[in-house]
Amino acid sequence: MFAISFTDPQARDDDTVAQANRSSTEDQLRELTAFIDDVKAKTGAPKVAIVALSRGGYATREYVAANPGSVTRAALGGTPNHGVWATDFLPGSEYNGRGPFLTKLDAGETEATPGVPFLTLRSDGFDLYAQPDGATVFHKPGMALNVTADGPALKGATNVLLGEVDHRETALSPVAFAEIYRFITGRAPSRIAITREPDVVLNGRVTGVVAGTPTNRPVEGAKVDIYRVSADTGERQGAAALSKTTGADGVWGPATFDPTNALEFVVAAPGAPTTHIYRSPLPRSFAQLDLRPAAPAKEDADAAAVIRMDRPRGYFGLPRDIVLLDGKEPADIPHGVPAAWHTTLRLPSLEDRPIAGEFNEERIVGRPWPAKEGHITILELTD
Repeated sequence: MFAISFTDPQARDDDTVAQANRSSTEDQLRELTAFIDDVKAKTGAPKVAIVALSRGGYATREYVAANPGSVTRAALGGTPNHGVWATDFLPGSEYNGRGPFLTKLDAGETEATPGVPFLTLRSDGFDLYAQPDGATVFHKPGMALNVTADGPALKGATNVLLGEVDHRETALSPVAFAEIYRFITGRAPSRIAITREPDVVLNGRVTGVVAGTPTNRPVEGAKVDIYRVSADTGERQGAAALSKTTGADGVWGPATFDPTNALEFVVAAPGAPTTHIYRSPLPRSFAQLDLRPAAPAKEDADAAAVIRMDRPRGYFGLPRDIVLLDGKEPADIPHGVPAAWHTTLRLPSLEDRPIAGEFNEERIVGRPWPAKEGHITILELTD
């Protein structure tokens, strides 16, 4: 299994107009093609199966159309195949269902490349990028987007409705995994839960935010320290298990841990707050654990300590989920369609005590750090 990390994952406002730290559909296709060529060269495999989430489905569809003989199957989770909107707004955007990119991609009697089986996975109304109204995406209630929950489905594909999953969960949830596994292998998975490894080897890169835009470009000169911490208090247990300053490739590891170790990653990167990332124990080895320092927010200016809980694999949905930060349901997570993937607690005074973040059955405990001295705490969920 191989995972691509696109250089600039954010799309341009107009696909044909250059925009700093954002990529065009041509950029994405070029990177995906080079990546697959490299995988085939390394493995000797003549064909690959592709699994994509959201925007990744666009490059996947283009690649399959150009290289049908190189792909066995393609699974798309939550890809807005008929647009996030289909209006006169941003007519050149690749997300506009009326724009030139999707008009070309969706042309023809079948929208899936003949000869290559396609699977689409979609939500039953809980995907914020498949909504008929602009209230969730643009905060403009009553704005007709001319898109429905069926938008990710493709003519000519196997289209599966998963239920009340959010946008990211269309590819990253256990129910999505089961469907993808069955589609690619022809059989149901023997298990869903991850089997613990006796020694967990972790690695990844430090990446950054450039001019307010998240990128996957490596950050050189970032100091990374990793501590084993108490899962109950967030307190450090001994000296740093790893201390390293990144080179031009941004790589911070590898480091080996027990699968029961809760961890604190401290990332001090040039021009960014010192970011303390607390993680639940990781059950298996993982070489793509990228660390991105937090970007300063103007709302944090007066806080003595800032604690943020992030869910990279999905969104928070209320009342669908149980979400607690420091024992309270956060006020900055809207009810209804899951649309927030992080929530922030700002303390008026620095308190030396544990701060717990809870999402359904996962619980992470971290410590507050002084914001006035350029520190921020992130409780990063695995689920």
